[in-house]
Amino acid sequence: MRLVINLILVALIAILGYFLVRSIYEPINFNAEKDLREDAVQQKLETIRLAQQCFQDITGKYAHNFDTLKEVLTTDSFKVVRVFGDPDDPTGQKVLFETSYVNALDSIGKLGIELNGIEDIPHSEGKDFDIEAKEIVYQSITVPVVKVRAAYKDFMGTYADSRYKSYDKNYNPDDPTEDKYYISIGDLTRPSLGGSW
Repeated sequence: MRLVINLILVALIAILGYFLVRSIYEPINFNAEKDLREDAVQQKLETIRLAQQCFQDITGKYAHNFDTLKEVLTTDSFKVVRVFGDPDDPTGQKVLFETSYVNALDSIGKLGIELNGIEDIPHSEGKDFDIEAKEIVYQSITVPVVKVRAAYKDFMGTYADSRYKSYDKNYNPDDPTEDKYYISIGDLTRPSLGGSW
């Protein structure tokens, strides 16, 4: 009988030890994976921000979808104006303007923008970033605005479960009405391309 009790105690200790180790390593693993995935999404959003800035330089507004963004940056050109002389010179010196065009695709390649798959959220198994662009009146001026975002549920995989909220107070993959649900760039209420991180 004593042998059976000892075996049961050893099994119980092993089970409790497993859960103790798991309770220590689970938050560490969650935070490491969250940081890795957030960094990948942030880097992709920074590329999208740069692409949107290039698009705005060409068109004067932001792209409302990725197909338009890719088409313009593949087929259009940047306008380059060179100024000879000083337009603010009070002596009336002659000023010359020379306009030329530079292929956008060549220029964005030098900036490190890869258009193929730019819409894909890293670690998401094929989901795309949400993108919205429009014009608003801001301080009595009509300005273009854009917001590009990815939901944590789309790129956190198994860590998108609500039980992981206890490891990070700013992590909320369940409520799409909260900003904590997304990682994003831009703002639809003011002209900003800042990131939510």
